[in-house]
Amino acid sequence: MKRFLDENFLLQSKTAQTLYHEFAKSMPIIDYHNHLPPEQIANDVNFANLTQVWLYGDHYKWRAMRTNGINEKYCTGAAGDFEKFQQWAATVPYTLRNPLYHWTHLELQRYFNIDKILNADSAKEIYEEATALLQTKAYSVRGLLTKMNVKTLCTTDDPTDTLEFHKKIAADNCPVEVRPAFRPDKAMNVDDAAIFNDYVNKVEAASNISVSSYGDYLKALKNRHDFFAAMGASVSDHGLEQIYAEDYTDAEINTIFDKIRKGSTLSLEENHKIKSAMLIEFAKWDCEKGWVQQYHLGALRNNNARMLSQLGPDTGWDSIGDFSQARALAKFLNKLDTTDQLAKTILYNLNPADNELMATMIGNYNDGSSAGKVQYGSSWWFLDQKDGMTKQMNALSNMGLLSKFVGMLTDSRSFLSFPRHEYFRRLLCNMFGEEIENGELPDDIAWTGKVIEDICYNNAKQYFGF
Repeated sequence: MKRFLDENFLLQSKTAQTLYHEFAKSMPIIDYHNHLPPEQIANDVNFANLTQVWLYGDHYKWRAMRTNGINEKYCTGAAGDFEKFQQWAATVPYTLRNPLYHWTHLELQRYFNIDKILNADSAKEIYEEATALLQTKAYSVRGLLTKMNVKTLCTTDDPTDTLEFHKKIAADNCPVEVRPAFRPDKAMNVDDAAIFNDYVNKVEAASNISVSSYGDYLKALKNRHDFFAAMGASVSDHGLEQIYAEDYTDAEINTIFDKIRKGSTLSLEENHKIKSAMLIEFAKWDCEKGWVQQYHLGALRNNNARMLSQLGPDTGWDSIGDFSQARALAKFLNKLDTTDQLAKTILYNLNPADNELMATMIGNYNDGSSAGKVQYGSSWWFLDQKDGMTKQMNALSNMGLLSKFVGMLTDSRSFLSFPRHEYFRRLLCNMFGEEIENGELPDDIAWTGKVIEDICYNNAKQYFGF
């Protein structure tokens, strides 16, 4: 019987073990999409205890705790930090076969050298041991990133953000390169006129440009896009249910913008047209600057209205959606490609039914201008686990070139999430190792090792130009 989480965890053959330990393991990390708070990196904070670094903002853990019958006060509520940790520890034994079980123990091992199993009995000892380490300089935020060999990361930032903390990070000669990423979801959210108009006011203030027309609004947002570029951004990101690709005229969009600025509710057709127009503009700006644009598609968010009203968004009430993706996505990409304004693009799906759709869609726009110009992004959110990662890599292998894949990212709000790169790398090496030992691939360890190093790091470094 193999020991749980030993050095050959997930590596089911000698060849897989060789590929991981000799090629994948030591490669640096480029984490090109996450939700880490730049303020904490700028101030190089030390977390007061294990709960604060591990449980605050982690809706994955909250969902598991709620399912285990844990009261909300121990998730997002007023319970003390150690009380919250105790309830999480009591939940962990029930997460067997959920990726949280693996992630939890990988993180304890990799950051704190704790190889005990977390449960109600071990909670206090583990909490005290990890919390003591978190008070030391080596366990500050920058120390945690350095410990995981993170070279570059891209945060996720609203166009109105001052990016003051990114400026401070750069001035401090931080050992990790931290870049902002332009995330204009709120800028095109016209579902509620009052919320949208309040956001337009924020864009006016940030850009110092008065907005009285759609043209003004684009000018103000372009000003922010330019500012992000000046601050080192070279990546944008969009979190959408689906791509919007309706036909429209400039006159229609001007009229629609004027209507919502007066506080009127848009029709569904008007809503989709102005979103379509803004997506095209954002994409053209990205191409103009040589940025990489990312589209995260398919999340059905905020399903529980009662809990949304109590706790707000991003607290664990989202799920996989079943939106139609292919036709609008092809139309959108084609419109940009027709005028040679399609930037490097990464597409992510949340519904696994869309795996093969995405894996084949990228091939329609890989025109040879750069390796892997249009990418099928790594398994995302609910698919960010053993089965999901394997299926994503198999779909990409079968219908594209896995060898040109830009690899893994955390998409996380936690500074303890970077072992997810290791998890991905182990699965990647296991996949190649198994097929080499089965005679499905040649026993060329040097070449296969190079391909693995590329997927782990080199491809992303070249693709993003970091």
